[in-house]
Amino acid sequence: MSDYSDHDKHEDMQVLHSMGYAQELERRMSQFSNFAVSFSIICILSGGINSLAQATSGAGGAAIGIGWPLGCFISLVFAVAMAQISSAYPTAGGLYHWGSILGNRFTGWLTAWFNLLGLVTVLGAINVGTYYFFMGSFGTPYFGLEDTTMTRIIFLAIITGAQALVNHMGIGLTAKLTDFSGYLIFATSILLAIVCLAAADSYDIGRLFTFSNFSGEAGGNVWPENSGTWVFLLGLLLPIYTITGYDASAHTSEETVKAATSVPRGMVSSVLWSALFGYIMLCSFVLLIPTSVTNADGTTTDGMAAAAAQGWNVFFWAMDTQVNPALKDILYFLILLAQWLCGLATVTSVSRMIFAFSRDGGLPFSRGLSKVSPSYRTPVSAIWTGSILSVLFVWGSSLVSIGETPVYTVVVSCTVIFLFFSFAIPIALGLFAWGTSKWDKMGPWNLGEGVFKLFAILSIIAMALIFILGIQPPNDWALYITVGFLVLTAVIWFGFESRRFKGPPIGDEVVRRKAEIAAAEKAVGQV
Repeated sequence: MSDYSDHDKHEDMQVLHSMGYAQELERRMSQFSNFAVSFSIICILSGGINSLAQATSGAGGAAIGIGWPLGCFISLVFAVAMAQISSAYPTAGGLYHWGSILGNRFTGWLTAWFNLLGLVTVLGAINVGTYYFFMGSFGTPYFGLEDTTMTRIIFLAIITGAQALVNHMGIGLTAKLTDFSGYLIFATSILLAIVCLAAADSYDIGRLFTFSNFSGEAGGNVWPENSGTWVFLLGLLLPIYTITGYDASAHTSEETVKAATSVPRGMVSSVLWSALFGYIMLCSFVLLIPTSVTNADGTTTDGMAAAAAQGWNVFFWAMDTQVNPALKDILYFLILLAQWLCGLATVTSVSRMIFAFSRDGGLPFSRGLSKVSPSYRTPVSAIWTGSILSVLFVWGSSLVSIGETPVYTVVVSCTVIFLFFSFAIPIALGLFAWGTSKWDKMGPWNLGEGVFKLFAILSIIAMALIFILGIQPPNDWALYITVGFLVLTAVIWFGFESRRFKGPPIGDEVVRRKAEIAAAEKAVGQV
């Protein structure tokens, strides 16, 4: 039996109408489905594995044992603050609306552009990570494929196209697959942990709390040579970059039943469960690493040092060294499937952001991008546009290098900064707007004014830390790209958008739109 009723849907629709929007998307996602879409985008089997070298080639075991929970807490403070706002304003493209309602047209527009840029490029980054995982697990070993730009783009076009097609066919199918993805991530991360522990040479728990410094050559040049303290701080980027994407719960608000409570719970719980299962999985992986490795000349090397020297190949190296080949391939297949589903959920998030922003005229060709398919009740143009842009981003960035650093890795660092900026702007605005006419009532999911203010302040501090870490070598060009984007944004706003863009309905505009919605519903009823 369904855990929601037509009455629940009607109440959600009335809340949406009160904000000046008609119910165009199909509302059929349960609370678990809303959680699963964020949990799938976070996907500890994607970022947690593909970015593992940021820890193992940095501060070593302590980057996992101590750094992972610390970095996850940084993500949690954003999620809690955003969850409080989402309960009061449950709309698709939530961050854009929060930035507008709690601030003004400009802050809403700025939030939308930061979030949209981050989502499109993160989709590209996720699917590139899937490509490299495929090449390391099956592509090169079994099919002899070579890593070329053409191979990469063809692979991306195929898997991104499949993700877009599933999204095109309706939120029902997408929700079923992301629900499955939630269970798959839980099960595979536990299976991987069990396999790692069973294949481990020993259970030296002390490894998880031992600080090392594998920067420079010792860590395969993942990080330039630096101090131990700084390398540990840089390792926080592993959990921070992995535990993001929980804004997807807000983006699917208009398709979620009991959105005012389901959305905030989905955001917070997706972070908490990802943090817990990711910690179990990654701690088990650290214990899997051999205690020592025998070199070709007969000498031995400490296992953690040998793992660090593998750089970005550390996961495959440890699995090849310690795990049964047949069991290893089963795990690889399950991880690949989870990574594809991670991209699937990200397409959902990207398309809803494009839809919501276009609905208020915030993008070029907004009229077309905001259309909803009458058959599938999905924003079809937004789905395919976001997907195509992500592939074009990867193709374009793969053709350029900045020194010895591929421009792709620098831009990904920038876009994660942009994504967290889009979180921080409405949170900071909410901190000052609470108690005023802009925000005088908390939603039904309410941790209290004091808790919100505390987590809002912590979010601002955390944003400063993420920005500082994100522009460090080898991604130091991220600073110049970020500043350049801000300058370009200012030119576009003051040159064009400040006169054209009206923003979401507020005040009298809400009243006008509600009247239009009521008239349209009455006309449909008469027909």
